[in-house]
Amino acid sequence: MTQALVREADRPHDPSPQVTAPVATPTSEELVGHLRRLKIVPVITIDDPAHASRLASALSDGGLPCAEVTFRTPTALEALRRMTAEHPDMLLGAGTVLTVKQAAEARAAGAKFIVAPGFNPAVTEYCLANGTPVFPGVCTPTEIEGALGLGLNVLKFFPAEPIGGIKYLKAIAAPYTAVQFMPTGGVTVENIGTYLAFPRVVACGGSWMAPPDWIAGEQFDRIRDAAKRAVETVGTKVPA
Repeated sequence: MTQALVREADRPHDPSPQVTAPVATPTSEELVGHLRRLKIVPVITIDDPAHASRLASALSDGGLPCAEVTFRTPTALEALRRMTAEHPDMLLGAGTVLTVKQAAEARAAGAKFIVAPGFNPAVTEYCLANGTPVFPGVCTPTEIEGALGLGLNVLKFFPAEPIGGIKYLKAIAAPYTAVQFMPTGGVTVENIGTYLAFPRVVACGGSWMAPPDWIAGEQFDRIRDAAKRAVETVGTKVPA
């Protein structure tokens, strides 16, 4: 069933472009459309959940009301839980999801989407069965075909730069004309434009606007400003 999207508008107190996210869990189609407008998904590694709310505010105030909270730290789940509770207008998902247990915990914490570094059929099938958009990581034809076999057509391309960058992505995408990709891994403000210029790219994941040391150092103004620059670089669009 298609979920209704809340009204999307600029924040009146900030002249930078803003995009608000759906409060209810969106369908995969709605989510992909929203990500295509955002163009960037901040990829977050956070050690202290006490920083979660201010981090979410910094990203939103910078024009990126979206984040993939990676399950790379023991406190990631609690950080995600706090962000979803205190910032329900953000589009928040869980990344580095390796098991069905983690996927279930992420859903319970309010994640609106799940991202995995590789193609794990058990995790993918769990998410599909529970109506949660999922983006497994792929970098080979075999992995793409496995995902296609489960009905997916939007996949994480990982690790983007180490595996060969945009040249490799175009080559691997060529036989699979119905598949779209979200490159992550080594994407920076300097090279993101080359990925977004490829029509088969929905959005890119990147951590440069909120690296772990900035979060740990509580440099939230710096994160906000970096998010603003990222938005200006890629031209994040405000939906009508």
